[in-house]
Amino acid sequence: MKVKTIASGSKGNCSIVLCENTSIIIDMGISYLTLKRSLEENSLSFEQFSGILITHSHKDHINGLKSAINHTNLAVYIPEKMYEELEEIVPRYRCIFIQDKFAIQDVEIELIHTSHDTNCSVGYIISYNNKSLVYVTDTGYINRKYLAKMTGKDIYIIEANHDEVMLMDGPYPRFLKERVISDKGHLSNKTTAKYLKKIIGKNTKYIVLAHLSEKNNTEDKALEAVCEELGDTKIQILIARQSEESPMLEV
Repeated sequence: MKVKTIASGSKGNCSIVLCENTSIIIDMGISYLTLKRSLEENSLSFEQFSGILITHSHKDHINGLKSAINHTNLAVYIPEKMYEELEEIVPRYRCIFIQDKFAIQDVEIELIHTSHDTNCSVGYIISYNNKSLVYVTDTGYINRKYLAKMTGKDIYIIEANHDEVMLMDGPYPRFLKERVISDKGHLSNKTTAKYLKKIIGKNTKYIVLAHLSEKNNTEDKALEAVCEELGDTKIQILIARQSEESPMLEV
């Protein structure tokens, strides 16, 4: 299994997962042309992908979805509840409505129902050939029942959106600060660090901290919070950036 974040942040999100026979796009918050160019630079093409998984309907996760549908034959994989927020963008016949457990060819996927200010938002546990990826962003908290399912995976791409002090002392109006820190908002560095301490295992090779706020966080603060909680670890901890692709991670 290979994984790369193409873009991560409030201006657009997109990642790719490559398995031997099956490849998947997660979110389409960047333009079709931007992703096309990125794929070509990595010797890939849209024709190699089986579909697009969408986490939720906010613009920074679907901004390029309509164009991608118009230019490719890719199916869009979403819970049926999410469709009411996407019906003006995605024709129903292009959707595959997913259950909490499903498969795309030989790749097994399980949903993590997240808590965000939208009708339906999800994360994913993606498994192939005894390797697993957890992908969770845009949530105010993670329900305890999912933590056990998330434990001991090989790669975690998980939100570390804000530093709590920077957020509360920062320029956002009060209502927006309250939205971010609410149960339907975003995970802070410290909260993410505490979750990671509970769920990483001996097989964990990579942690990618994603969806960092430009105004309410810094890479150093996100890394410091996680490293302080995890202590001495051989796990490689990376930052997913808005305008720079991650390395191709392989497990």
